[in-house]
Amino acid sequence: MSLFTIPLVEWVGYIASFIILVSLLMRSIKRLRLINLGGSVLFTAYGFAIGSYPVMMMNAGIVLINVYYLVQMVKSEDYFDVVPVDKTDEYLRAFLAFYQKEIKRAMGFTQRDLDASDFRFFVLRNMVPAGLFIVNTYDEETLEITLDYATPAYQDFKTGAHVYSRITDLFKSQGYTRFVVFNADAAHAKYLSRMRFEETTLDNQKAFIKNL
Repeated sequence: MSLFTIPLVEWVGYIASFIILVSLLMRSIKRLRLINLGGSVLFTAYGFAIGSYPVMMMNAGIVLINVYYLVQMVKSEDYFDVVPVDKTDEYLRAFLAFYQKEIKRAMGFTQRDLDASDFRFFVLRNMVPAGLFIVNTYDEETLEITLDYATPAYQDFKTGAHVYSRITDLFKSQGYTRFVVFNADAAHAKYLSRMRFEETTLDNQKAFIKNL
């Protein structure tokens, strides 16, 4: 049997299976449920098309479950807080060690950056450490962000948005007027754009700048 002889209804089943498989690769619960919802809708249609009502009913149930939890996620208001932390804090070092590979891949953060840092904050989301924000002084008016990391379960832009809204006044009161980020890869550049950074050149380096 060739690909060209497979009935259309079977393609629906194959595509639905693939979408559900992809959904299980998502680390964000919200993204997992959204993608899984699409797959379960297709599987419901597939079950109906082939006359398999157990398949249709089970996946219709999954659709309802996904919709219910997605609605709860949209309606719920997360609690956020930003907590300063000392560079010698044992939990900070344990956090960095645990997420070391992902942090290094995202921003190239090293022990040297930690030692040179002037400000460090844990971002709490519903009292869970959801992210880590570390900066040092680049010049009298500029702070360089050496680490802006959200843990896999909280990489949905809300964590970063809260950080920037929460700490702006703190840094403005100390005379700083902007943030700068260097060496951002494509994924991080997309995130910075969402956080309203603008791509530019600073001291002959590609940079992303956000005015406070």
